[in-house]
Amino acid sequence: MAGNSSKVVIFAAMAGNGLIAITKAIAAAYTGSSAMFSEAIHSAVDTGNQGLLLYGLHRAKRSPDQRHPYGYGRELYFWAFVVALLVFAIGSGVSIYEGIHKVMEPEPIQNPMVNFVVLGAALVFEGAAWYIAFKEFRRSVKGRSYFAAVAASKDPSIFAVLLEDSAAMLGLMIALIGLGLGLWLDIPELDGVASIVIGILLAAIAWVLAYETKGLLIGEGADPEIERSIRRIIAHHSEVLRTNEILSLQNGPMDILVTLSLDFKDDISSQDIEAVISKMERQIRTTHADVRKVFIEAQSWRGHNRAANSN
Repeated sequence: MAGNSSKVVIFAAMAGNGLIAITKAIAAAYTGSSAMFSEAIHSAVDTGNQGLLLYGLHRAKRSPDQRHPYGYGRELYFWAFVVALLVFAIGSGVSIYEGIHKVMEPEPIQNPMVNFVVLGAALVFEGAAWYIAFKEFRRSVKGRSYFAAVAASKDPSIFAVLLEDSAAMLGLMIALIGLGLGLWLDIPELDGVASIVIGILLAAIAWVLAYETKGLLIGEGADPEIERSIRRIIAHHSEVLRTNEILSLQNGPMDILVTLSLDFKDDISSQDIEAVISKMERQIRTTHADVRKVFIEAQSWRGHNRAANSN
């Protein structure tokens, strides 16, 4: 279900950005605006990035095999990290370069109304794509601030599109301000300044996206609420004397690995322990559909500490 929602968000953004990129490129060539050219590059990069996210979603769905027994879910995180690099290297780099060039060698903008019409239309289309991404992202907020929700999110295909669309909206407003002030004050260099500011904005977005994706890529635990829920499930089993350790690993947006080390009471049989473990595993997987694999180890508290301290 979540995977289908991610695809809807990406397809909506991809379709909008593709059409907007072509329109902006034609307007930039016609008017000679640096800010408009930066916006065209920005939209083109976003379109390509969304294609990479779709590819990552497709690759992440592959079934586990002998070489990858836990599946390919984290491949989506790799492609999201590539997206961050492309936003920085191409989107930000080209915008800043073009802006510096226009500041050093300013040229008057021809037919400026074309730019304002295109940017106004782009705001409408980008706003629609942003709303679709935001509506989907808001489902994962769960009472947290939006910044905390981005940090806690396990699905980069949602927050990457939201960040890119947010940057696109801000970039369009910066381009409008730069073009408007440049015409009003008769300072053509402001067009280049707007392009530089757009490049800096893209660099900031790329850094946030790379930082958030890095944690998922190298191995991040599941949402702390899932661990608290598992502890409540364990607490309902009187046979468990102590929880030694709970470890989780997010292998994909909807793929969590959980390992438990539990100290059982000494007066219960091995058959009873096996029955409790089986029941507990079913309860965890029923309560949390994203938990795909659960490994439960019966180990004394002292034995667990000795093993942990020996490392």
